[in-house]
Amino acid sequence: MSGEGQKVVIIGAGHAGGSAAAFLREYGFAGDITLVGEEAVLPYQRPPLSKAWLKGEADEHHLILRPDVYYANSHIDVRLATRAAAIDRANCRVSLPNGEALPYDWLVLATGSKLRRLNVPGAELAGILFLRTTVDADQLKNAIRPGCKLAVIGGGYIGLEVAACAKYLGADVTVIESEARVLSRTSSAGLAEFFQDYHRSKGVRFELSARVNGFVGRDGHVAGVKLADGRTIDCDAALVGVGARGNDDLARAAGLPCEDGIVVDDFARTADPKIFAIGDCTRRPLPRYGRSMRLESVPNALEQAKFAAGAICGRPPSAAEVPWFWSDQFDLRLQIAGLAVDVAETVIRGDPKQAKFAVFHLAADGRLQAVEAVNATPEYMTGRLLIGKAKPVDRARLADRGVPIKQLLS
Repeated sequence: MSGEGQKVVIIGAGHAGGSAAAFLREYGFAGDITLVGEEAVLPYQRPPLSKAWLKGEADEHHLILRPDVYYANSHIDVRLATRAAAIDRANCRVSLPNGEALPYDWLVLATGSKLRRLNVPGAELAGILFLRTTVDADQLKNAIRPGCKLAVIGGGYIGLEVAACAKYLGADVTVIESEARVLSRTSSAGLAEFFQDYHRSKGVRFELSARVNGFVGRDGHVAGVKLADGRTIDCDAALVGVGARGNDDLARAAGLPCEDGIVVDDFARTADPKIFAIGDCTRRPLPRYGRSMRLESVPNALEQAKFAAGAICGRPPSAAEVPWFWSDQFDLRLQIAGLAVDVAETVIRGDPKQAKFAVFHLAADGRLQAVEAVNATPEYMTGRLLIGKAKPVDRARLADRGVPIKQLLS
């Protein structure tokens, strides 16, 4: 056992924070653990909020990572519906709004991200919705009805996932994107074109290169989205999904280096040796790609939670994983490994017309940088391993579907 007599305070009770508390106990930490979360619900999975939750296939019971009895039996003090007001680094204390101060030997910041808002006329109207919490998801779920007109502002993964669910539930859906294509910041042009075409085949409409100038209301409720070209897209509800920023306000106020996220090292340490930061709120080094980035994903949250808990318990750090992500839209399962940066060549394996293919992104030296796989799990799994190997890949064999994909590993 380690850490006897020590105190760990974790700010943020999402996937990252809740996992950090669990890993601490799993790794033998015997000291006090206090988990502080702003929401009134135990740590839960967020990805299903834009998918299974909206379709009524999951509820809070399905999303909760661990039941309340786990925290009681593990002697983890969970403070829900509570936020941290300030960090006193000099005295190693976190103050709460009620005046209470939580002393710590180790502090873990897992404050997640903050949704970006639209600063336009009419933004305060009822029926303008967001998607971050279970409360948000319930409001969106209640707004989606057969025949209702839903405007989705933002053609990222969340926007497209909500569009797919809303269409499945019988809504009339229009996606409004400021860029010339969807997924402009997160995927290749070819993959984006495939998803646009697939959504259109299901009846989703797109307004691309369309800037939102404001919202039109009727009796205090949103009735339309006003575009810069003067047109208005009628709607009964509007989901704003235009991205998020790292929630680094608490860390920034405490004097920790921040850059759209709390700056951490390879193993989730901040500039303060007593403070770690994990999950969506961090900007972390990615040595494989020669840069630092902020990643929003469950795998990233879990990996950094392991790093922080392991360091507190004196365990040797594990090797960094290849970043990976996923998205479910209609009957499409998208799996991504790696990051499509510094790409010199792209290879497509499979047939997009059959909705079963993978896009491989190669660097100039032939190393695989990323793979985007649609309904092609073997290609995704093999691609992820090839990225980890960091060795040149035979382009001809990669493109040849006659060559079993696993043979590329040898």
